[in-house]
Amino acid sequence: MRPAPVLALAGAAVSISLLSACGGDDDKASASDAIAVTATDDKCEVAKKDLTAGKNTFKVSNKGSKVNEFEVLKPDGKILAERENIGPGTSVDFVVSLPAGTYKLLCSAGQTGKGPTQDVTVSGQVTGNGDQRLAKAAADYKTYVIANVDDTIAKTRLFVDAVKANDVAKAKELYAPSRVGWEAIEPVAEKFGDIDPKVDAREADLSPAERKGWSGWHLLEKALWKDGSVKGKGKAGDQLLADLGTLKARLPGLTLDPVNDMAAGAKELLDEVATGKVTGEEEAFSHTDLVDFKANVDGAKKVHELLKPVVQEKDAQLAKDLDDNFAAVEALLNKYEKGDGYVSYDKVGKDDRKKLADAVNALGEPLSKLAGAVAK
Repeated sequence: MRPAPVLALAGAAVSISLLSACGGDDDKASASDAIAVTATDDKCEVAKKDLTAGKNTFKVSNKGSKVNEFEVLKPDGKILAERENIGPGTSVDFVVSLPAGTYKLLCSAGQTGKGPTQDVTVSGQVTGNGDQRLAKAAADYKTYVIANVDDTIAKTRLFVDAVKANDVAKAKELYAPSRVGWEAIEPVAEKFGDIDPKVDAREADLSPAERKGWSGWHLLEKALWKDGSVKGKGKAGDQLLADLGTLKARLPGLTLDPVNDMAAGAKELLDEVATGKVTGEEEAFSHTDLVDFKANVDGAKKVHELLKPVVQEKDAQLAKDLDDNFAAVEALLNKYEKGDGYVSYDKVGKDDRKKLADAVNALGEPLSKLAGAVAK
């Protein structure tokens, strides 16, 4: 789900015309011409409102007290590109190639998806690079997304069957596996903004009023591990399946951009690890965080593998750094394997959690450069 408002630890239609990249200071060339954006808890000030089509670099500085996210919204309100987890007192460079048109730039303190906006106008034309390898990567990634959604639905159906039977032991066994496919492609699922909060909202992230309509996996997780019973939760299970079915029905018309949706999405998956899994906040009752952790890493690695032919040509050192750091994270995760899954995360000590966090942060640094490399 959209990361909780906390700081990160330490630190088939296919379109290839929208080139965006996100990261810290990895795009030095663009940074000198960056458009300053000042985000506070209640303002979003953009230094320039008339932009030229093509690559535009926004230097987003968070001068508020809450973690912020910066979004580029299409006229219909859908997200074209976004940069999450901008901590108080920090700045990031966010590169997006914009076609001609009008857009809203949103700064969302607390990462709620709501907040002040600024209108901008883009004039001119964008010339795509026409690299057919990127088109193939995007098509293959869409196939991967569909397969993971199918896997999620199939495993969630078994999970819900156990919930309806009030078979607590079986439901506990099936809970984490039912979430693997979702966690591997979560940034894509979040493109459909109404689905994520229905299926993956955490109780701690909801207001008292919002908790009255709480639904999804984590509601059932709490019932299983805290209450010890899912009696009467059959409707919640059916709703979870219905919402996932809605996601599946929308996939045929999904358009994926290899840079914005894939490369930047891979970085979002690592942010998910840093802000929810390593901290233990995601699975607060079941402590199955390492299963989610592995799924997030696997999803990011899949993107790297699909884009690697292009990255290898444009930045061979980056390709190697990504290979090495993915291997390091996987090797560390392997130490916590138990049967077909992983040890309960509440059994992982503070020092070991720090090692996991350090490995994730080490991977996050080159991964933040992936979009920029592909967009060259």
